[in-house]
Amino acid sequence: MKALLAVTSLLLAALPASAKLVTRSVAYEQGGVKLEGYLAYDDALTAYGKLPGVLVVHEWWGLNDYARSRANQLAGLGYVAFAVDMFGGGQSTTEAKQAGAWAGEFYGKPLMAERAQAGLDQLLATGLVDHARVAAIGYCFGGSVVQVLACSGAPLAGIVSFHGGLIPVPADAAAKTKARILICNGGRDEFVPAKDINAFIESMNAGNFDYQFISYARAVHAFTNPAADAGAAANGLQGKIAYNAAADHRSWQHMQDFFGEIFAKK
Repeated sequence: MKALLAVTSLLLAALPASAKLVTRSVAYEQGGVKLEGYLAYDDALTAYGKLPGVLVVHEWWGLNDYARSRANQLAGLGYVAFAVDMFGGGQSTTEAKQAGAWAGEFYGKPLMAERAQAGLDQLLATGLVDHARVAAIGYCFGGSVVQVLACSGAPLAGIVSFHGGLIPVPADAAAKTKARILICNGGRDEFVPAKDINAFIESMNAGNFDYQFISYARAVHAFTNPAADAGAAANGLQGKIAYNAAADHRSWQHMQDFFGEIFAKK
């Protein structure tokens, strides 16, 4: 019994101190634009070695508290999370007109992948991340961004798009894409019409991509964001964007199951 107690004491002594969420702003630059991302991780877990990393790409509202909260949640699950700044200066807005103007500078342009890659580079440069176990998740605009980043050939094990617009798949993407793909889509999302879904799935099948497409019943655009209802009221988007607790919880669980698969050590 004494021997058992002694061994137990030694094991407990070897454990790191109680978990502590470490968060900080990270200044970086891309294309001459000053950016300010957000890093989050559990410092107790880093004592065991390098951790899986997750890049978080915000909605068209910019790098706001919602994006940072998702990074914090990921850190709580044992990942090193970096919330990228796509628009510069860590800025955000609650006005759809401004958000649309910012986001409109990226669609269909190389800048979308380049700016996201700059954030990924910051995540990898922390020294905390296992480079073989890195994923990217994105919301709305950010969901489109992570699709483009994957198709650019970025070194990602997987991506998750939450209520993101579906990006046309480039002809050369199948040969370059390393990431497995999870699309979490609202079943009633007016911003993602059936023709886009059909074209996306056809492209995925034609390119033999490893993908999953999950549709959540009764969910409209922005279904993961608890602030979506307030945003809809403020911008005349009632019925088009709304929070859906069931779809939020289910999609987050689907993401965790996906990560368990892509991050499993062989």
